[in-house]
Amino acid sequence: MGMNPDALIYLNKAAVAQEEHLIVQDVNLEVLPGELVYLIGKTGSGKSSLLRALYGDLPLKSGEGIVCGHDLQKTHRANVHELRRDLGIVFQDFALLQDRTAHDNLDFVLNATGWSKGAARQSRIKSCLESVGLGTKGYKMPHALSGGEQQRLAIARALLNEPPLIVADEPTGNLDPETTDGIMQLLHDLVRNDRSVIMATHDHRSFERFPGRVLLCESGRISERDSVLAQ
Repeated sequence: MGMNPDALIYLNKAAVAQEEHLIVQDVNLEVLPGELVYLIGKTGSGKSSLLRALYGDLPLKSGEGIVCGHDLQKTHRANVHELRRDLGIVFQDFALLQDRTAHDNLDFVLNATGWSKGAARQSRIKSCLESVGLGTKGYKMPHALSGGEQQRLAIARALLNEPPLIVADEPTGNLDPETTDGIMQLLHDLVRNDRSVIMATHDHRSFERFPGRVLLCESGRISERDSVLAQ
């Protein structure tokens, strides 16, 4: 099967290893724009490792991998920033800079990705904060935000460069059920004709409420499950 030219993720017989230890293998996956994809499976099943391979943090041991037009086999430390410019990454632990405000967390990223200082940069920060419901909280330090607000800020950071793909690793893992619903709604709303979200999650309740494709990671393999439809 050839790759669909529109695919944001294309994996063909892909294998991911960490320090020579094979974690997942024989992965065939195609994700097109406008898809919400859940990656489920027990802790240690390889979900996070597969996501790390998508954003260039773990190498492909074998097979083909194209993510947002970047060849994973040709991605290494010196050029991984090019891949990550086209992705948004959301982590379970938020990974915010604790010594600067919400606004300055976003400003730091824009500076690092080559935006010049000025009105366009400030406008981008403002619109990203507003899009996640933090329009009035740019002055706050991360510790002054709730867990849900910190994850919203992390999602705003992921959106800064308008990436076609958001990769989220257990984005609600540290949140209570009510807060989880708000974050899941936000991620669900980000899926557009030109953008997809792939997330690892333990939270089966979420994908019953927010239907999408379900991939099961088990024994180092990925298999597609019937999509769960909202009741």
